[in-house]
Amino acid sequence: MVWKFGDHGSSEFVVADGVAFFSTTSKELFAVDTRTGQQIWKISTPDWVYSDPAVAGGVLFFGCEDGYLYAVDAKTGTEKWKARTGSIVASSPAISNGVVYVGTDMPAFLYAIDANTGTVRWKFKAGNTIFSSPTIGDGTIYFGSHDSYLYAVDLASGQEKWKFKTGDRIQSTVALSGGTVYVGSDDGSLYAVNAQTGKQVFAFKAADKVYSSPAVLNGVVYVGSDDGNVYAVDAKTGQEKWRFKTEDLVISSPSIAEGIVYVGSNDRHLYALDATTGKEKWKFEVDHYVTSSPKIVDGAVYFVADGEALYALR
Repeated sequence: MVWKFGDHGSSEFVVADGVAFFSTTSKELFAVDTRTGQQIWKISTPDWVYSDPAVAGGVLFFGCEDGYLYAVDAKTGTEKWKARTGSIVASSPAISNGVVYVGTDMPAFLYAIDANTGTVRWKFKAGNTIFSSPTIGDGTIYFGSHDSYLYAVDLASGQEKWKFKTGDRIQSTVALSGGTVYVGSDDGSLYAVNAQTGKQVFAFKAADKVYSSPAVLNGVVYVGSDDGNVYAVDAKTGQEKWRFKTEDLVISSPSIAEGIVYVGSNDRHLYALDATTGKEKWKFEVDHYVTSSPKIVDGAVYFVADGEALYALR
């Protein structure tokens, strides 16, 4: 372990430009130097921050349970603007060409908000909560909803291009690779869908919910499941390559670097797995669930143990 920072941590954090931005269940948001683990600044948030913040152009964007999307100076924490939505901001922000996209609880809308001013450009109504964070590619924004649909919406206009129905809620965030979108569903399936047409390519069945968000690299999709497994699946065919069994739910979303898959489990471990074979390389034990998605930056692995601390491992 390189360092450990804070307590009462939620699973929401992001690492950018040598700084880790880390929210807590005590309604605080910290900026932490990734080299030293020392606090740079701290602000109080009006309510709980549900999802990972995002950074672009020196600005930190985060949504809050109070129904606002906030933009603060990433160096100082000073508020630049806040934009009111109609409900809890449930998804992480996605940013493209000066626009921030974010989803909300009921009433469920995907909002497009000007990154400089906080003005709403458009909003798209879904049938239920948008907890799935938006993914952007080729002029389209993809996201799932608790209404069981995967949506593709035009980035500029907010008009629906297509929607694809799964068997239950989508809480997983979409991965986009090679013209295919991959997403998990609470119906226990990992779906591959053609990004242009919305037609199913394959559905890989796990034994329980796929809340975890998939990661795709070198023709393989990696994803966790509430059945306790981490799966590696062929990105074209949906055939299983390997699975690794943990001792509890895998809500954490895998991250991949240098041939290693990093993923957390509710069995209170962060795992490092060989991306080719699925064999365990090491595991790191903490005192609480690891539902956060690890971030790998410059050879260091950052993650949060729920209700505990932000860790840096090397």
